[in-house]
This record gives sequence, C-alpha cells and structure tokens, in this order.
Amino acid sequence: MSEDLTIELLRRKKLAELQKKLMAEKLKEKSQDKKINVEETLNKVFIGRAWEVFQAAQSQYPELTKKIGEWLAQLINEGKIKESISGEQLLLFFRRLGLNVRLKTEIRVLESGELKSLSEKLREKLK
Repeated sequence: MSEDLTIELLRRKKLAELQKKLMAEKLKEKSQDKKINVEETLNKVFIGRAWEVFQAAQSQYPELTKKIGEWLAQLINEGKIKESISGEQLLLFFRRLGLNVRLKTEIRVLESGELKSLSEKLREKLK
C-alpha cells in the first residue's frame, strides 16, 4: 500500500509540473499577443512622426514606455481616446510626464537644389 501512495504522489507531482509549464507557455503567448495588439492599436491613432517619438522614448526609457504604450492602447480600446496623436503631441505628453525624450535633430539648408547639413555649409564657407 505504501508503494501505491508513493506512485500516486509521484504521479500528482508530475501532473502539477506539467500544469505549471502549460500555464507558463500560455502566459508567454498572451504577452506576445498583447504586444502585437498594443502596436496595432497605437498604429490606429499615431500620425506623422508619432512613431519616431515613441521609438526614441522606447530606446531611452524602455520600461516606462512599455507601460505607457499599454495604457494608451487600453484607453484607445475603451474609446476614451478617439483623435489622432501627432508626434508633437506625444512628445509634449512624455515631457509632461517628466520624460525628457531626446530626438535626433538635424538642420539642413537647401542650396542650389541640394540639401546640405548646417555643418557642411559652415565648412564650405570657412574654406
């Protein structure tokens, strides 16, 4: 009888491990689906350079941007955000939250049909 109990305990232990693995796999799949859904949802309202601002924020503040993205997607799905979000609005939003998102900026000058950066233009003048 004690052998039957040990076999039963081993069987239950193995079953519990399998259930735990299955739950972990389901959670992993849900998180991947959620990420895709967040991007799809944000894509509905982001216009202009909003994705550029969002990606810059992701590279500088990955954890916070992920949470903000999920929160924005939730608000969009609930219908609380219906209007389009431009890059300027998103940048202002991040700054109001205290996240100073730095964007790559470049000043270009159009000269005789050719775009030149400001540094190139100054180098030419100094020669």
